[in-house]
Amino acid sequence: MTKRNGIPFALPAVDDLFTTQEERDLRQQEHIRELPLSDIHDFPGHPFQVRMDEAMEEMAGSIREYGVLVPVLVRPREDGSYEMVAGHRRKRASELAGRTKLPCIVRSLTDDEAILVMVDSNLQRETILPSEKAFAYKMKLEAMKRQGQRTDLTSATLLQKSEKKTSRQILAEQTGESHEQIRKYIRLTHLIPPLLERVDAGTMALRPAVELSYLTEKQQEMLLEAMELEDCSPSHVQAIKLRHLAEEGKLDEGTIGALLAEQKPNQKEQLKIPQERIRKYFPKGTSRKQMEETIVKALEWYRKRERSRER
Repeated sequence: MTKRNGIPFALPAVDDLFTTQEERDLRQQEHIRELPLSDIHDFPGHPFQVRMDEAMEEMAGSIREYGVLVPVLVRPREDGSYEMVAGHRRKRASELAGRTKLPCIVRSLTDDEAILVMVDSNLQRETILPSEKAFAYKMKLEAMKRQGQRTDLTSATLLQKSEKKTSRQILAEQTGESHEQIRKYIRLTHLIPPLLERVDAGTMALRPAVELSYLTEKQQEMLLEAMELEDCSPSHVQAIKLRHLAEEGKLDEGTIGALLAEQKPNQKEQLKIPQERIRKYFPKGTSRKQMEETIVKALEWYRKRERSRER
């Protein structure tokens, strides 16, 4: 805003000087356009992985033969490019298929509107990793909270709005997850990446992972090192003990190692040899499982040699 002869008036934007009114109106409307793949940027902090699996190869093959049948959803950026909202897999498959353009629905969306649409569209996938749910639920919940009373931007029903339910309650009803389950998933966002990868791989269960999420990053790194050395994951009971030790300021490498060495209720009786007696025979960093396998192979070799001597 500036003044001319004491009268305030607004200077026209640069965009208004070099575009027609029709072009400006069109930009505000939802429309479908063929856009260069190079002009489409990924959604910032997109929580869903674009996996190079068999399904991706099949999609690329279909696009190579028939093209993209369902347009992706993008929103315009201030620099004239576009941001992907829904369709990251179709974009990647198009790249693999050798396509240079992609049919896009161009829709003007606020940051929070874009987050809600992005999360909801991806939650329809058949397979969703725990880490994907964790960050997706967190992003959507934060967007819903920022909206405050503007529940018109969510898919909440009129009944939900009238009952003044919390954002988390609405999210629980929308996703079919319990209020507590959503809390657990969001806690996973506090895990360091290597521990979160174990949850995705199924080598660590959700409940102990939630307890471990309360440890500091340094404590989680110490735990990870001990887990790799012992080749194990803590049970739910052990994870609770680890959390309590951390809260009491008693968690260190020694207490972590001692706790992980405890026999779990579902474990069979095992022959235990103190690591101090055998570690000197192995390179530094050798895991407990690797040492066990080497010892078993050595015993098998010894048994074969003794049998050959008896003949």
